[in-house]
Amino acid sequence: MAIDLQEAARDRGIKYFLISYTDLFGAQRAKLVPAAAIGGMQKAGAGFAGFATWLDMSPSDSDLFAKPDPESLIQLPWKPEVGWLASDLWMDGKEVEQAPRNLLKRLIARSGHEMKSGIEPEMFLVNADGTQISDPSDTAEKPCYDQQALMRRYDVITEICDAMVQLGWKPYQNDHEDANGQFEMNWNYGPALQTADQHAFYKFMARSIAEKHGLRATFMPKPFVNLTGSGCHAHVSLWDGKKNLFEDPAGELGVSELGYHFIGGLMHNTDAICALTNPTVNSYKRINAPRTASGATWAPNSITYTGNNRTHMIRIPDAGRFEFRLGDGAANPYLLQAAILAAGLDGIENKRDPGKRLDINMYTDGHTVTDCKKLPLNLLDAIRTFESSPATKAMFGEEFVGAYAKLKTVEWNNYARHLTQWERDNTLDC
Repeated sequence: MAIDLQEAARDRGIKYFLISYTDLFGAQRAKLVPAAAIGGMQKAGAGFAGFATWLDMSPSDSDLFAKPDPESLIQLPWKPEVGWLASDLWMDGKEVEQAPRNLLKRLIARSGHEMKSGIEPEMFLVNADGTQISDPSDTAEKPCYDQQALMRRYDVITEICDAMVQLGWKPYQNDHEDANGQFEMNWNYGPALQTADQHAFYKFMARSIAEKHGLRATFMPKPFVNLTGSGCHAHVSLWDGKKNLFEDPAGELGVSELGYHFIGGLMHNTDAICALTNPTVNSYKRINAPRTASGATWAPNSITYTGNNRTHMIRIPDAGRFEFRLGDGAANPYLLQAAILAAGLDGIENKRDPGKRLDINMYTDGHTVTDCKKLPLNLLDAIRTFESSPATKAMFGEEFVGAYAKLKTVEWNNYARHLTQWERDNTLDC
């Protein structure tokens, strides 16, 4: 039985609901609905003008309706009188094909199995205008796991972690990451749609709690040129009921043939999905970054896989799962999961071979590998590969591919028209 949101409001003391959806650029849009009106909204959805958000629509289009998923209900731990609901988008009585959550649900239905994933979203805690990290004492050359710096942000980190405990997410560790001012918080893995909903809510929650403390939480991939960027690694497995289909004690590194076909799909399609996993101009300053202050970027720039070795795009840390290390903090929570699942399904359906595993240190010896594909150098390259790939149209549908590529090309063109100080410094006297 689906949750009756009116009853949930009475039972839980909810006064308002945020009926929320995530648009193509990862921005969260919402209507704040009083509890007295939630019954009608549960049936019909909350109305929006789609053109006013990052969706490929026009002012002449019909009303866009966000129909809340009652199973996604989360009470805001810092404001429990408000309930948050992830929503699916409808227009003219049909599901909107370009809507990220709808896309992920279609791919899950197509797969016939259940992809489970856990994510590692990294973020910086910065001052209000984003120009500096928030802790002036966080200056170590090797700041990763720095105990003093972690404890100076104890109030913010523990409030977020306590909220995850309250929500039943089972968080299990929090740490200071490789860049000064950078943090990561981990919670249990789960079904891909659940993980995407939690990821979307987590970003909203982290920002909201940071604001309470006079700080700003940013998931920007590369906010500081000399510091390690923020990734969003995903740990992935595929299940049939209680059976992990990626696990095989007789398989290489404990991974089944099916698991390697899934990895083969990612190896084959990563350049085509990079526009989804790394969706901003700034994303490519993390992927193609020079050596950072700590000594390593911790980000891939080539399409390779390995065993328990963090210098590659895909790492197999132990049996039955792999880690996809390409995604960054800007990734749309739903499109990150959709991209991984779609590429993996393509690998399974076409029995793609990932090729030979590489066990070298890619940061020191990557130049010796001459037969692996490189990741796109910039967002424009990524968009063009995404848009021209027959596989993306087959995986995502032409409507989604066209809408996403169109809006992202507009974003690139807006960036290209921007005059930077670097250009003035280097070409004013050319």
